[in-house]
Amino acid sequence: MSKSDRKAKRTRRRSGVLEITNALLSLLVLGLIVLGGLLIYGASRFYAPAVPQEAAFTVERGSSVMTTARRLEEQGLIPRDQLLPSEWLFWAGTRALQKEKDIKAGEYLLPAGASMAAILREITEGTPIARRVTVPEGWTSWQVAQEIGKDAHVLVGDLAGVPPEGSILPGSYDYNREDTRQSVLDQMQARMQEEVAAVWASCRADVCGPNGVLKTPEQLVTLASIVERETGVPTERRQVAAVFVNRLKKGMRLQSDPTIIYGITKGEGQLGRGLKRSEIEARTAYNTYQIDGLPAGPIANPGVESLRAVANPDDVDYLYFVAAGPVPSDGHLFAATYKEHRANVAKYREIERQQAIAAEAEAEAAKDAIEAEQASEAGEDVPAGAAAPQ
Repeated sequence: MSKSDRKAKRTRRRSGVLEITNALLSLLVLGLIVLGGLLIYGASRFYAPAVPQEAAFTVERGSSVMTTARRLEEQGLIPRDQLLPSEWLFWAGTRALQKEKDIKAGEYLLPAGASMAAILREITEGTPIARRVTVPEGWTSWQVAQEIGKDAHVLVGDLAGVPPEGSILPGSYDYNREDTRQSVLDQMQARMQEEVAAVWASCRADVCGPNGVLKTPEQLVTLASIVERETGVPTERRQVAAVFVNRLKKGMRLQSDPTIIYGITKGEGQLGRGLKRSEIEARTAYNTYQIDGLPAGPIANPGVESLRAVANPDDVDYLYFVAAGPVPSDGHLFAATYKEHRANVAKYREIERQQAIAAEAEAEAAKDAIEAEQASEAGEDVPAGAAAPQ
């Protein structure tokens, strides 16, 4: 081979290498351009408005990033059928921001127009929707079980049964969607145990303990439940408690109507009528007109203030009380002697009588006005002021 041929061959070889190199570089540049385009597209979609309208979204316990993304897409909260699947973009964005371990279970309110980035921020840094069940003071355990069982509370599972009376602390309890009903009840009962223990520890020696009228925390709860049912006026709880404590000290019967009622209804709904004489005279485990001491157990779930009122009642010598008016907010009249009590009862009955007279007079006036109006419409001569005002 001549020198010129060898030179031409080397030239062709270098030319081939350059062509391959140029081709590879071109592919690399093209790949970088495509990758950059995809990254720009992905970032634009990750930060673009997505949620069509305000919506609640639940992150289930133990859900992976991809599972969460798939559920967002299934619920129409992030786009479907785009160049890059939204669930992949959500997963990639989560990994890029190192948030995959920060996702918190719970229910979140996503605003309209929220982007995937905003959704991720909400479920990692936001506060889940607070759902709450409230137990009023004086509710029975049957009422509490009915409330927890409502579908509106989006709880799951069933209760093992109606919890023991007096085992629940009234108040408001937060929960997350799909928490179990039993877990909410467990919170209520744990709080009651804590409060009873604290109140018992601070109870007066003449009320609780070996030298008191209440020998156990359970008896404290029972008496507090009676106080809770006897008055709805917070300022007189300690006075009502004093009446019952004083009666126990003297060996007098408690004579509490709510205990009789509980013995009839077992806490399942309202009696809806007055007590019959036969019910007052019946000797049952809850009729404190007929039995000495406390009834068989609590008649409701008392609140903290009623527990504290029993543990530290007012230092008064009251033994009796009667309603001061026809509505619970009127409170009670208290007395230390039966003679004073009878005078208070007479006052209450006079109030009842006057109200009955006023109600009857109002009803008669309404009938007279209607009759006068009808007579006037019939063309009769009706004295001025007799017709009902228009």
